[in-house]
Amino acid sequence: MKIIFFDGVCGLCNGFVDFIIKIDKKQVFSFSPLQGVYASSTLPQNMTQDLSSVVLLIDGKIYIKSEAVQKILTEVGGIWGLARFFTLIPRSIQNYLYDQIAKNRYHFFGKKKSCRIPTEAERSRFVI
Repeated sequence: MKIIFFDGVCGLCNGFVDFIIKIDKKQVFSFSPLQGVYASSTLPQNMTQDLSSVVLLIDGKIYIKSEAVQKILTEVGGIWGLARFFTLIPRSIQNYLYDQIAKNRYHFFGKKKSCRIPTEAERSRFVI
């Protein structure tokens, strides 16, 4: 399975999940909130306590921050596969920018009172 773990109360993170659901025509990815039971039983504890990064799990390998986003877009393919060219930018610069957005995400994109509840159509793609 290819699972995207995300901050379930973050407006930006939920928007990102909506975006991936829309462009992931082959339904490659499943989704799980970092606050959920599945995340706490699957990921290292520090990753479920620090909600500032999207986490991607593919075949037991964990990707975080900009590397996770890049890998997700590359896996979706099509025009989004061009994300592989971001490797031309040093990872330290990518992650610096990622961290700046993550630090301010609640301020700019809002924070919900509870985790996202998938719609009936989305339910099969969510692991809680």
